[in-house]
Order: sequence, then structure tokens, then C-alpha cells
Amino acid sequence: MDKNYSISPDGEKFRLPEPDDYVREFDRLRNIVREHRDQGREIVVVMGVGFVGAVMAAVVADTEDDDGNPIKFVIGMQRPSTRSYWKIPLMNRGLPPVQAEDPEVAPMIHRCVNEKKTLTATFTYDALKLADIVVVDVQCDYLKESLGDVRNGQADMAALEHSLEVIAEHISPDALVLIETTVAPGTTEQVAYPIMRKVFRKRGIETDPLLAHSFERVMPGKDYVASIRDFWRVCSGTNEEASDRALKFLEEVINTDEYPITALSRPIESETAKIVENSFRATILAFLDEWSLFAERNGVDLIKVLEAIRVRPTHSNIIFPGPGIGGYCLPKDGGLGMWAYRHIHGFEDDIFKITPLAIDINDTRSLHVAQLVRDALRNMSRPLAAAEILLLGASYREDVGDTRYSGSELIVRRLTEMGAELRVHDPYVRHWWEFEKQDEYPSSTHSLKRFFRNQAKLAELRVEQDLKPALYGTDAVIFAVRHKHYLDLNPDKVVETAGAPLAVIDCFGILDDVKIKRYFELGCEVKGLGRGHVQRIKDQVRTEREEMLMALSAKHRKDTT
Repeated sequence: MDKNYSISPDGEKFRLPEPDDYVREFDRLRNIVREHRDQGREIVVVMGVGFVGAVMAAVVADTEDDDGNPIKFVIGMQRPSTRSYWKIPLMNRGLPPVQAEDPEVAPMIHRCVNEKKTLTATFTYDALKLADIVVVDVQCDYLKESLGDVRNGQADMAALEHSLEVIAEHISPDALVLIETTVAPGTTEQVAYPIMRKVFRKRGIETDPLLAHSFERVMPGKDYVASIRDFWRVCSGTNEEASDRALKFLEEVINTDEYPITALSRPIESETAKIVENSFRATILAFLDEWSLFAERNGVDLIKVLEAIRVRPTHSNIIFPGPGIGGYCLPKDGGLGMWAYRHIHGFEDDIFKITPLAIDINDTRSLHVAQLVRDALRNMSRPLAAAEILLLGASYREDVGDTRYSGSELIVRRLTEMGAELRVHDPYVRHWWEFEKQDEYPSSTHSLKRFFRNQAKLAELRVEQDLKPALYGTDAVIFAVRHKHYLDLNPDKVVETAGAPLAVIDCFGILDDVKIKRYFELGCEVKGLGRGHVQRIKDQVRTEREEMLMALSAKHRKDTT
């Protein structure tokens, strides 16, 4: 890649800023901010315009008073790296720098940039000098060094720690810093505060930094904006002033009339709330993994079992885990808590048992899908090696384009390792960067390819948008994600398009019994996660076929006598 340019996902090249550009850029921002201050607007800098930050910036920029007048001016700040700089010029055109299925995202960003003119994006850290409030949406990851062993990993705090130091070097002493990133519990008070306080003292500032934490509960999909603006929040500050300022800010930009804020006493409580919330969800999903295997081996349809359980109000939110869990939070957040216990708080004993086990189970659940594909093809007397396999769904959940920590990635990698040829279809995913840029994404050292053999060719894998050519000539099809596009696929059409009977693997309870039976009638083999009852349907089809053949034979004998 040319180090002087940043290339957008659509291939547009943007020259990286040079030294003179920084001076001109700060002059631009200073003049704009002066105009907005004259109109009584608060200046907010959002650090990081990625998945959360870009939409958070737009939500804040769209805030109005009771008379419909804007009350905030927002500067989206993004480091000018070759990987991310392209987001800045795109955002300044009024275009969203993130892919979103929510129809509200693009119009809101366009409106704030081009009509209300309450939102701009920049690459210069000097923008922080102009801020009344800094919202931190800088990534804090948990890097796993082994597949299925979360204990062998660590929190990646470098980017966040650097950002906090830069913020402290630039902001005014009375600026509020609101950390929205999901962080290891204790980060705000025991990592962020010491970093910023030390920088303040070097600058001759004797007051303490105003720090608060309030985590996001962002959900990709059609309600992306609502999950930021119209959803419950938890927050806490390092002192009373910081807490009051954070509450005031959130009450102005979030729909707190319908979704009240919960104020906690210390930031570690807010940070812990996010970790426990996601760890609880991950644990319930992992718990169902063992019952999924039980169901497969004992003729039970776990989908029907869960439907029967959901009628009880106390269990109405029990859900089928599918081929592992994905998204940015659930696969890793428990690891941040474990890491913090030892590396921030200094404890040496091992109190965590359930949390790491749940993460490990979820991380490796999708590997079982490869076994189901292998067994289904064996039942058709076909080898897995060199088989053409179509994966339906690359994203981590239905009707979104987010591939982060998707269980589908491990399915592709394991089947490729076993010698299969993979195709992928997903109507929401244009680029699957985990494969296309697997030598650098998510980093040069932490692609999941390192856990598998024979992965080099996957850099050429491209996501198909047209299902018909993707299906043609396939030996197996894997229903990996419950996208609406897959729920009503007709078995006859699938087999006709493929050109011959094929192995069908249902990872998410997509196929009902009628469709499963029809696939068997068409000569296919069917298997599914938690779908142990498919053998009964197969036996039923075999019995019906034998009875039909016997009837035809009897009729033939009668006709010939």
C-alpha cells in the first residue's frame, strides 16, 4: 500500500495530510468554532469516528433545544493513518464512514454536515484545544493468543492510553473527558486518571482532570441510531463535578425521558456493568452449546425445545446460540474483566471459572459445523476435500453487515484447512476484510489465520452478491446466518440451481420440518446444530419411499398378471 494515501473501501484514494495542512486545518476549525460559540453552542470533540464514534458524533450534532435550534457543534477526530484517514474526507462530504443498515444514519450525517453544519471531521489533535467535552470512542481490544483459551491473552490498551495522553496534552483544564469505550474495570480511575493528571502537572495545571465513563450499548442493524440515542445509559465520574457534567451532557443528547440514566458512584461500577452485562449474555449462549450437542446425539430438536420454554415469561429471552457468537463485545469483554483483576487491581488468585469457560466455548463452537459438513458429505459418499461449499452469511448476526468475530469466519477457515473450496454469499457484506486483508486485519499479528493451515488462498475470497451463480455446482450449502433472504428459500429451487442433490447444513434453525423433509426427498443430506430430529425425518422419507416402491411393485405385478 502507498504510505502517502489512504484508500476507502470503495477504492477512492485520499492523500495523507502534510505538515502545512495541519496549520490550515486548525485555522479552519478555530474559525468555525468561533461562529458556533457566538451562538451559544457547546463544542464536542469525538475521538474516533469508527463503528460507534461516527454515529455518536452525528447524534450529538443533531441535538436541538425545545425551539429546534442546534445546541452542540461536533468535531469528529480521526488519526490520519493509511488505514483510517479516508473516513475524514468522506464524513466532510456528509457521507457515513461506516456501513449501516439503519436508514437513519446516512440522512442524519448528511443533514448535520451539509444543512445544519453542526458536524465536521478532522485529523489534527489541535482540535482538542477547542473542546468543552471530549467523547472517547477509541478501541480497546482483548487480544487472544490461543484459540479457545481466553486466559492466554491480554487487553490491548496502547491506543486508548496514547489517546488519553494526547487529550491531556491539548484540552483546557475544565474540559470534560467522557470515556464511552468498553474498558477493563478500573481503567478510568487507575489508568486514565493517572495518565492525564501527570500530563496536567507537566503543563503546570494544578486541578485534576474531569473524567467520566458511560458505556454504549450499540447494536448494528436497522435500529443502529436508536441503540445510541433511544436506549438506557449508565454513567459515573471520578468526582462530583465530572459526574454532574456527564449527566447534563447525556441528558441533552440522549432520550432520557423514556430511557433514564442510571448514575453509579464510581467509574469502576459503570465499567463493570458493561463487562457483567455482556458476560452474562455470553454465558447463557455457551450454556446452550452442550445442550445443542445433546440434542444432536439424542434425536432432539433444540429449536422446538427452546420455543416451548419461551412461553414461560421468566425465560422468554432464551435464544439459540447458532454457530458461535460474534460482534465486538460478547466474544471478548469477559477477558477484559479477568485481565483487570490481575493487571490493574493486582490480585494473584484465580476467581474466574464460568466467564472464561463461556468465552472459550463460544469461540470454538463454529468448528463443529465443519464436522457436520464432513459427515453429511460422507453420507452421500462424497469427500470433503475439494468439495465446493457455499456459506450463506458472513456477518455475525441476522440482517447486518458486521463481520467482527463472526462464527462464519472460523467455519471458512476450518473447512479450508480440511481441503474444501469455499464460496460465500451475504447480501449485507461487500468486503470481508478478515480474509481480503488477512495479513493486516485486525492487525498484522492477530488474524485468525494463524490458528489454521493452508489459509493463504483465502485472501482471494470475495463475497458473492448474486445467490444463483453462487449456488451453481455446489456440493454443500451452509445456512450460517438468519438473514431474511435465506428464510424462505425453496428446496426445489436450491437443488435445481445447484444442479444436483447437495449436503445442507442448518446452523441457526432456519429450516422447518417441511423443508428438511423436502431436501431429503430430493436426495439431499441434512444436518444441523441442535437438530437431532433430522434423522427421524430422514427415516420417515426412506420409509415412505420404500412403501411407495412396494406399492408400485405390487401394482406392476397386478398389471402383468
